[in-house]
Amino acid sequence: MKARVVWLILCVIWGSTWLFIKLGLADLPPLTFAGIRFVLASLILVAMILARGVRWPRTRHDWLVIAIVGFLQFTLNYGLVFWGEQHISSGLAAVLQSTFPAFGLVIAHLYLPYERMTPAKVGGVLLGVLGIIIIFSDQLHIAGHLALFGSVALVASAFFGSYSNVLVKAYGTKIDPQVLAAGQMICGFPPLLIVGIATEGNPFHIHWTTTALISLAYLVVVGSVIAFGLYYWLVRHMEVTKTMLIALVTPVVAVVLGMIVLHERLNWRLFAGGACIIGGLSMIVLRKRQKTVSMIQEDADAIPKP
Repeated sequence: MKARVVWLILCVIWGSTWLFIKLGLADLPPLTFAGIRFVLASLILVAMILARGVRWPRTRHDWLVIAIVGFLQFTLNYGLVFWGEQHISSGLAAVLQSTFPAFGLVIAHLYLPYERMTPAKVGGVLLGVLGIIIIFSDQLHIAGHLALFGSVALVASAFFGSYSNVLVKAYGTKIDPQVLAAGQMICGFPPLLIVGIATEGNPFHIHWTTTALISLAYLVVVGSVIAFGLYYWLVRHMEVTKTMLIALVTPVVAVVLGMIVLHERLNWRLFAGGACIIGGLSMIVLRKRQKTVSMIQEDADAIPKP
């Protein structure tokens, strides 16, 4: 029950971040925006870790895991998300990120012997993706090469993000969630800032509007510090393919926020797409487990070591 509550909280948080990213991109360059977000978030997380007295990893294996997943999750995934969303709508960006669990199913099948693909999982994800497409089908009429590149960037970001999460599940479950999140951000933000400053200019010359500051603050505190701490706890207590289903719900949350904040009108797509999403989730989340804990422990021995 506790894991399901955390799952729902994360759906709300990450459903709202699309709105704040889009608002911030009106004034901030994408890569620098993403880099600054994770610099500030990592500083807060490090302070929290020091206050708790948690020990940092001491083995080369753990730091290698942190560095690899940090580059995949924060440099590539978020760099592509921020860059791509400046060229397409936040709704379309959320649709393309919903391919996250589809990639995750295949990758988890290769790395996690106890999370094999099943007809229920594949059918549930496909039904959920269909629901997302229905909801945002009116946003798919975007033309131009920048929109095409932005769309490709979002799909690629979903691949890198899902790969990172599977690697965390396979090799990083013994690392404290806050340490894991902070370490990944520390490893992930330098390339964002280096490339951002080289291509977007000096960040101190950015015109920091009130909207930009509010967007950055929300993404740092709520969307990064709180969300990733909860997420890596969740990864340790729930199947990775189920955690990836958050990507199917966040676009729906974005629609509701758009209705409330931006006064967007409700249409039939939300009802039809929502029914597909709920049906897809029920096929996966509510299905009966077929493997025991002892089998999981036995299969864990077969996981290849990096």
